[in-house]
Amino acid sequence: MPVVGKRGARMSDRRAAIVEGSIPRTLVGLALPLVAQNVVRVAQQVVDTFWLGRLGETAVAAVGLTIPVLGVCFALLVTPFVGTQILVSQRVGADDDAGAHRMVVHGFVLALLVGALVGGAVFLGAAPVVRLVGAGPDVAPLAALYLAVVGLGLPLAGASDAIEAGFVGRGDSRASLWINVATVAVNVVLDPILIFGVGPIRGMGVRGAALATVGGYAAGLSLALALALGPRMHLARRHLSLTAADFRDLLSVGAPITGRQVVSQSVRVLLVGVVALAGGAPGLAAYTIGARVASVAVLPSRGLGQAAQSMVGQNVGADRPDRARRTTRVGVVVAAGSLACLGAAQWLVPAPVARLFVPSLAGDGLSLTVQYLTILAYGYPAIGAVDALLAGFNGASRTRTSFVADLLKYWVVRLPVAALALPATASASLLGVTVAPGLDLGMPAVFWAVTGSNVVAAVGVGAYYASAVRGGLFVDAAADVETAADDDGSADPTD
Repeated sequence: MPVVGKRGARMSDRRAAIVEGSIPRTLVGLALPLVAQNVVRVAQQVVDTFWLGRLGETAVAAVGLTIPVLGVCFALLVTPFVGTQILVSQRVGADDDAGAHRMVVHGFVLALLVGALVGGAVFLGAAPVVRLVGAGPDVAPLAALYLAVVGLGLPLAGASDAIEAGFVGRGDSRASLWINVATVAVNVVLDPILIFGVGPIRGMGVRGAALATVGGYAAGLSLALALALGPRMHLARRHLSLTAADFRDLLSVGAPITGRQVVSQSVRVLLVGVVALAGGAPGLAAYTIGARVASVAVLPSRGLGQAAQSMVGQNVGADRPDRARRTTRVGVVVAAGSLACLGAAQWLVPAPVARLFVPSLAGDGLSLTVQYLTILAYGYPAIGAVDALLAGFNGASRTRTSFVADLLKYWVVRLPVAALALPATASASLLGVTVAPGLDLGMPAVFWAVTGSNVVAAVGVGAYYASAVRGGLFVDAAADVETAADDDGSADPTD
């Protein structure tokens, strides 16, 4: 028997599972492809480094230097991605398939525009940008070359991500996985061909690595368009009408997440300066390894957060506020529990984990890394809880909460506490900014600043979430979606 929504439209099986089925099973099923795609992306970074390493240390350093710059660029592309995912999920939940399709088109167009602006700026300003972030004369030319070429591919990457967000918002995370697999697979295949040359194709070194990355973006976008125009989404010409109101909705929902990304990226850059002053080379090694280990450990939590965001959005759109609340609660339990298990394993064997990343690690570098990995493990459950709680706010279009939470977490807690590690004898300069003397607490202050800020964020966001739910967070969000749907006379019930 078909499942019928309140507006009389027949639900798809996927939507029925999200708004009617088992919450834990649906959440995990939606999250697994998203976790897998994050693993695929990490694997791509490893393969890129492997091939670039064959060119020499300078090539690896040049590409590595562009990572924080590209991190900021992709933070700017988060607006159409997050806005598309959340708004599509709400419209699907409200049985407004036509509105969901149009939102994918709006996200795609916005991503192309933002990607073109950011990519053009990166292409034209690559040389001064890499000098600004500290590139030496041996590294700067290669770094600028790589950054300029990849910058030209940002519109492709942004547009692909926007369509991918549309699939995730609809509950089709497998399509998102295939898009990422295509992107990474083409990049990995093209890397050795374009870097070293094969047959008539001459090797282009770092330029070849950049072109392989852009080729991956193009492949991902091609598959994304094929899937969107095909039976998985049925995107059609009638969905191409653009309105200022839909663009405003995208910017309103997505822009705070861009702000959140910029906040976190900027503090991470400053923290590297604190670590360099307080811990020297051993401290930098420990901090870098800890960051890499944590980035892998939180993959399940990030996937669950994305899945919960779409589920909350669909249940808000379907006028199921109680189910949106239960989805968030289940997400907190699953995310915090999974990261607690990973944290326990890391706490038990920190030295083998450290040597898994850097086999030659020894001396002060090893002892500091073991200490950092041990301290990091205490905060893993808090990271999972925050990811799921913020997914609840985001699914209800309250994305400003994520921005404020990270602003307080990084600038009010993490950076000031970490600065206590600085020497107490004199002021120091970080990226040209003079900071006051610290308390000479050394690297433990940095380690506990990271874990402490994660725990404080979990407590603060949890308390605010409880208050917001009592104040009608999901009830109000459902009413807002219904009001927006009633005001939109362009929805096609037969879509």
